[in-house]
Amino acid sequence: MGTYTLKSIGKTTDYMEIVREVEDGYVVRIVRDRDGYDEVKTDYISKSLFDSCIRTGYLTKIEETEKMAVTA
Repeated sequence: MGTYTLKSIGKTTDYMEIVREVEDGYVVRIVRDRDGYDEVKTDYISKSLFDSCIRTGYLTKIEETEKMAVTA
């Protein structure tokens, strides 16, 4: 589905992963860095709120790079 970084204050690397799509939104897993440990929360976000977060830059899609095995 996709993984997105969350715009945050400071140097934290918070992100959100879409777990599954439902009729009018998404079930998401949000991971936030809290003083060295991860706070993981599963929640719901409507499609309209998700689209608004993309437009405003609060969410930015993480492009997954393919890893290639290098043989010598």
